[in-house]
Amino acid sequence: MIKRNFTGIFLSSFLFLFTGCGEDKKPEASDGAMTGSEGTPGAVSVNPNREVYWGDTHNHTGNSFDVFLFGTPNSTPEIAYRFAKGEEVESPTTGRPMKLSKPLDFLVVADHAELLGAIPLMYANTPGITDTKTGETFLKIAPDKSEEGLQKIYDILQYAAFDQPNEANLGSKDLIGDLGGDKRKEAWLRYVETAEKHHDPGTFTTLIGWEWSSNNRGANLHRVVFMPQGGEVAKQFLPYSALSSDNPEDLWAWLEQTSTRLDAEFVAIPHNPNISLGLMFPETRLNGEPIDREYAEMRMKWERSVEVTQIKGDSETHPALSPNDEFADFETYDFAITPDGSRPAPTEADYVRSGLRRGLALESKIGVNPYKVGMVGSSDSHTGMSSIEETNFAGKGQHDALPEKRPHPTGIGSSKGWDMGAAGWVGVWAESNTRQSLVDAFQRKEVYATTGPRMTLRFFGGFDFSEDDMSGDMVASGYERGVPMGGDLDPNGGPAPTFMIRALKDPDAANLDRIQVVKGWLEPDGETMERVYDVALSDGRTHGSVAVGNTVDLATGQYTNTIGDPELRVVWTDPDFDPSKSAFYYVRVLEIPTPRYSLLDAIELGIPVEETGHPATIQERVYSSPIWYNPD
Repeated sequence: MIKRNFTGIFLSSFLFLFTGCGEDKKPEASDGAMTGSEGTPGAVSVNPNREVYWGDTHNHTGNSFDVFLFGTPNSTPEIAYRFAKGEEVESPTTGRPMKLSKPLDFLVVADHAELLGAIPLMYANTPGITDTKTGETFLKIAPDKSEEGLQKIYDILQYAAFDQPNEANLGSKDLIGDLGGDKRKEAWLRYVETAEKHHDPGTFTTLIGWEWSSNNRGANLHRVVFMPQGGEVAKQFLPYSALSSDNPEDLWAWLEQTSTRLDAEFVAIPHNPNISLGLMFPETRLNGEPIDREYAEMRMKWERSVEVTQIKGDSETHPALSPNDEFADFETYDFAITPDGSRPAPTEADYVRSGLRRGLALESKIGVNPYKVGMVGSSDSHTGMSSIEETNFAGKGQHDALPEKRPHPTGIGSSKGWDMGAAGWVGVWAESNTRQSLVDAFQRKEVYATTGPRMTLRFFGGFDFSEDDMSGDMVASGYERGVPMGGDLDPNGGPAPTFMIRALKDPDAANLDRIQVVKGWLEPDGETMERVYDVALSDGRTHGSVAVGNTVDLATGQYTNTIGDPELRVVWTDPDFDPSKSAFYYVRVLEIPTPRYSLLDAIELGIPVEETGHPATIQERVYSSPIWYNPD
């Protein structure tokens, strides 16, 4: 069933649209002109029932200092866009041809705001950068851009960020003055122009953005930020940097000020809660004061989704936090970004499910839920390529780009190549593939995360759905009498909520194992609880404890779709509903077992898969954004 093509070239057998019963068929292109934030007028297809568009909101190129210094100086936004659009490119890490199995619909090139473009400009002999104290020092260390020299520069930057002594005697003030601040303008303007060049409303959307990369005391508090506006607005500011402040509250304040000044809109998405050292979903602010209503309202204005899965691991939950969830231990990654490479124990503030639960508890105290977030997946690729399929994985960066490099350290914490996970992308339910329509979907949280396969998932909540709605026009019924993923149930809707869920396999990937509903709720004493329900099982199984099986041949890396189902659907009513208790519900859909890329590497290298330190097979999955219930 699965074939690895080491040139990265795959052919898609057919275009997969979520159709049926007249619900989601793509209409003919509209004659209306799309203007404003979309730039030049043109005909764009619009579907009021919405279609799923696939993208990556988190891709890094050589404008990020770490990408360049890890030995990938030829990674550019130009290559990133071309690759995402489905073109074959020469890999910036290996020089080999690479191509997606099928194009993405949109992309955010989100390079680090800190020192944006400074390293390539330094090597381009740019006045005001090359001739600074920092520039001159770095060029002496690595005049020929050797791997050893570039690594030394990276180490100096890391030590400076933590205010620790380094051999160049450079501190954070040197970096801000010499390579940061307004000196990023040239690189930012070049990036914006490239984004505008590749923006093609209705076909391929470029969302202009960046990453604010706070490493507060070693905690990953990074946020990806993007906007629906185009280059005309983006050229009027420089991205806010963690060198100005590593406190998220200061980022939100900047977004507020800039939004007001330029009549702009921003989306901020936290990433990698799993290595946040207990700070991503906290009960206290960084200044030590308790989370209050003002904090919660400001956070929810700007951060309505969270990145639940990516190359540096899965952040849905952890087996230590969800001991009764047999599927909790998935791509677990706990390598903190600290100089000592420590591996801290997980806390409730590090994972999304426990963060959602904590949000219910905080809402009961302060009146606002600060963690009412949707689910997003994206790559965090540091190669410029959004290549996260198990059979076509480009790695995190230069240090793990090839199978023979993956037994060795990546330079990120104490991790090695095989510790990285091949994930993820985000599915967005939008009326059209345009900047504003996509951002509107992020704002209402009608988005979901995939670890790789492009499964199509619909999820509606209401109080009177029936099998007739599911077999009829499910989408029309869902929008008319309920809410989609990301929505809020009417507290006066009825005796117990009912959910319509429909999942279809990626046509180029594996069959489905099961649909699960994950519920969290708040008890009267303030304790939060969780439960995972198996609501639809493949192959006629009646109990979730019965495994779907595993067809993967460990000698060849092949599997078959002789188990599982191509489609699962269900109308499910919560059997344990208590109208007095706040709750959330989200959907998790699992594929049948398929080969992890580490098995394919082991086969190529001729080694036992056990030497990779990771399982031979995994069950890929998608996570919907939650639907919430709050009593009056």
